[in-house]
Amino acid sequence: MRRCLITYEEVAEDEHYSGVGLRKLSPRLTSLAELPYSAEEQRRESAIRVGRMSIQGMQPKLSACLEAGAGRFKIVDTGGRYLIKPQNSPYPELPENEDLTMRLAEIAGIETPLHGLLRSRDGSRSYFIRRFDRQGKRKFAVEDFAQLAGGSRETKYDSSVEKIFGLLRYCTFPVVECVRLYRRCLFNFLVGNEDMHLKNYSVITRGRRTELAPAYDYLNSVATYLQIGTLLDDIEETALPVRGRKRKLKRSDWVDYLALERLQIQEVAANRILSELEACQKEWSRLIEISFLSKEAKQIYRDVLARRRDTLFG
Repeated sequence: MRRCLITYEEVAEDEHYSGVGLRKLSPRLTSLAELPYSAEEQRRESAIRVGRMSIQGMQPKLSACLEAGAGRFKIVDTGGRYLIKPQNSPYPELPENEDLTMRLAEIAGIETPLHGLLRSRDGSRSYFIRRFDRQGKRKFAVEDFAQLAGGSRETKYDSSVEKIFGLLRYCTFPVVECVRLYRRCLFNFLVGNEDMHLKNYSVITRGRRTELAPAYDYLNSVATYLQIGTLLDDIEETALPVRGRKRKLKRSDWVDYLALERLQIQEVAANRILSELEACQKEWSRLIEISFLSKEAKQIYRDVLARRRDTLFG
């Protein structure tokens, strides 16, 4: 059974995208050619273009625009509306992992840009995401939390979960954004995303409102490390400490201490977020099962999620 790389819908055996998936990219799109680069060539192109694109980060990525009339993505240096991330040889199945995790985030009530997977020339899958700082010819101001904190890429781990909530003072409605950010923190702990440093949080100004930017760089990084043989005891649970710790975090750390004591979130609001995340689990399990991860990777993903569920809901 083959599924659409963008929607996970069933498609014919000789197809990779459904009509619904193509229309998500553009109403004019009726077919989509494979990327004319192998995964290795995409990584090489990414290395060559570093410094010419306004994109940062350690994972190889390319800037691209969609040529709907021609039914293809084109790699560009400037003006791209999409980012493309190829397979990254040291870490298996990152595109599939990131796409799945972003889908779980959307189900959990977290704003996500359009994203999906693309077939490359060598048959590998690359991850794509639409840039949220562009809309037509408009460009929105985006600042990540490292910038807001007066730091840099080198200091992106020099903070704590408690401190990042203080950066919400730059938002139009800090109390509203506090609850939204708390949901994201719980989500990332739950799915094993232990690399949510300051560069992976941003605020965006659209019109007169400054608020949390849509989610990006969400993946089950714990599962990835386990896939390459890292011992679970050697993996931290969070990039930024909570209550001074990055390991052996408990429900009381996230709820009693962080939400109720430090953030002064109403107990009913904190419990509602926990209940909503718990209610997502059945649909999450279905998506994991039909995702493009390998059988082994799916089981590792499930195992990580099960351990975190026991911590938060057990």
